Amino acid sequence: MPQRLVYFNGTFVPEREARISIFDSALMFGDMVFEMTRSFKQKPYCLRNHLKRLYASMKYAEIDCGFSIDQMEDATHQTIKKNLPALENLDFQIMHNVTRGALGFYDTLVTEGASPIVTINVIPLVRHIGGSAHYYEQGAHFVITPQQSVPARYIDPKAKNRSRIYYQIANLQAQRMEKGANALLTDERGFITEGTGTNFFIARNGEIHTPKPHDILRGVSRQVCMDLATRLNIPIYETDIEPYDVREADEAWYTSTTICMVPITRFNFQPVGTGKPGPIYQQLLAAWSEEVGVNIPAQARDYAERAKTWTP
Repeated sequence: MPQRLVYFNGTFVPEREARISIFDSALMFGDMVFEMTRSFKQKPYCLRNHLKRLYASMKYAEIDCGFSIDQMEDATHQTIKKNLPALENLDFQIMHNVTRGALGFYDTLVTEGASPIVTINVIPLVRHIGGSAHYYEQGAHFVITPQQSVPARYIDPKAKNRSRIYYQIANLQAQRMEKGANALLTDERGFITEGTGTNFFIARNGEIHTPKPHDILRGVSRQVCMDLATRLNIPIYETDIEPYDVREADEAWYTSTTICMVPITRFNFQPVGTGKPGPIYQQLLAAWSEEVGVNIPAQARDYAERAKTWTP
């Protein structure tokens, strides 16, 4: 099987040899922005939207990677093309990482210098979505954690960056509450913001509600879900959501790039609605599957079987 290659500042290196120095600003400060895109039928999905957010994140972080969004898009397609023989006809994730580079006074210790570093890698989604296959039918359990979101006045959550230890703390807290539980964050007022890498939705009385966009990462998949709802004439509102609203909801779900959308059937140890995936969720997921030409939950089940013997 051919070896996967990583785009590394204009060259391609074997995946297992792709390294960034311990003196890089990414390690010193978490000073890196990134994007995760996925493919359907081995074609990037919403790539341009992800790249637009990447460049918005770079602008916020004041990182100049040295080339345009068109050049980044071209480098992405080059990376995919070079890796197709190693992707086994599977759908894959596309990861863009942009770091500021090494701190200046370490420049003699870093072979790649102190300029920004751009890496692009692609990896089949076998484990990533295969491991989530059961959620499409069973649903996920989300719990409110003591760890809250970082207010936008401190660090703008709309910039997708690697300075996310608060996500990991929330994940650890959720796991202590119940193995397999997912973390759901709130703001200082107690309103729900987002999950750790996911966006949150509820439905009640035929209407969809999702948190306001100011203290969250405005997910590309979140927007896809909202666009699908509009297309299906389902009213959707960006609003403040309290835990009370989730307990009284008919259904809930979350969105994320690789898994698209997954139902939430339990919230803080209580069932949401009937405790099963709801009709609005199912309608949206069917529309999403139709749009991309892939049965999303069926693909996840297929990848779950492959994952039993598949080696990354």
